[in-house]
Amino acid sequence: MKKNLKTIGGIVLVLVFLACTLLGYLTIDEYKPAAIERADLTGNTGKVIETGQEYSALTWNIGYGALGDNADFFMDGGKMVYTASKKRVRQNLLGMAKKIDVLNPDILLLQEADRNSSRSYFIDELVYMADNGSAEVWDYQMAFAPNYKVSYVPVPIPPIGRVYAGLGVFSTFEISDANRIALPCPFSWPLRTFNLKRCLLELRFPVEGTDKEFVIFDLHLEAYDSGEGKIAQTNMLKELLAKEMDKGNYVIAAGDFNQVFSNIDTSKYPALNGLWQPGTIDIDEFDKRLSFIYDDSYPTCRSLDRILDNATEKDPQHFQYYMVDGFIVSDNIEVHDVATIDGEFKYSDHNPVQMKFSLKNN
Repeated sequence: MKKNLKTIGGIVLVLVFLACTLLGYLTIDEYKPAAIERADLTGNTGKVIETGQEYSALTWNIGYGALGDNADFFMDGGKMVYTASKKRVRQNLLGMAKKIDVLNPDILLLQEADRNSSRSYFIDELVYMADNGSAEVWDYQMAFAPNYKVSYVPVPIPPIGRVYAGLGVFSTFEISDANRIALPCPFSWPLRTFNLKRCLLELRFPVEGTDKEFVIFDLHLEAYDSGEGKIAQTNMLKELLAKEMDKGNYVIAAGDFNQVFSNIDTSKYPALNGLWQPGTIDIDEFDKRLSFIYDDSYPTCRSLDRILDNATEKDPQHFQYYMVDGFIVSDNIEVHDVATIDGEFKYSDHNPVQMKFSLKNN
């Protein structure tokens, strides 16, 4: 009996030691970006954006290439951690690249793009999509800002492992400056050590014949906090947009807000009991010079509590869908059209949203 107790005690001590060692390593290794950092910016283009011309911007959360219609996810009530084989990740990325080729945007804003992560088999997804795409947008400038940089995520079982992922933008037009702007992090130690460090990817474009700038914020706001993170991050975005408009700049914020604009009728995609629900962005709290642009013809996101491709009932009364992706646009930009593209969530748990617009002559 005593021998068994000693053995059990020894095992417990070893496990405690290993846990403390791992936590110590994660604490030392924690990603601690500055408030503002220069983002990676590569490539070049001789094209400069002009006023009075129609352009298109496309936003798409690509679900790190692993959240297609065959996947569920443990954080949404599903069971999977690793949600796709290496072959399926490549199929998803290729499918999205080909869809983007057809839509042919001038500016492409991506979220949840892995560049060196265990969960996507260490594929550099931005490079892979660009190499396999034929649209003009792949050939010019690319900017990247990490929002998830952890050597080893130790949870759940099996653990997520290494993650290096973030926001990626491709542009056919000259980007004069690209910055990573840190957003408030709602998590405290030790959860903070292996959690996302959300950010905005700020892109500045010169505007032909003017002294103004066209400024885009690519974003992916908090998802799994208790609410305070979303509020703090949204308030920071609100202040930055107002600051740029006060300069007379043209401004767009786009991406995955993980929240619903208050001008959206959510009854089309009702909340189902027991599933994750997004917060709400009250548009009345924002500067009146801003418009909140979306298209609810199709949902922009689906729940990952279940696999979609074998669901017997996929209608909104039985399967959870969301409207969390869209655009915020300043009033010196004219919006010609916005469309949520129905991809049936085959390659990602989000649908792409495309907006056609022009910069007004001030």
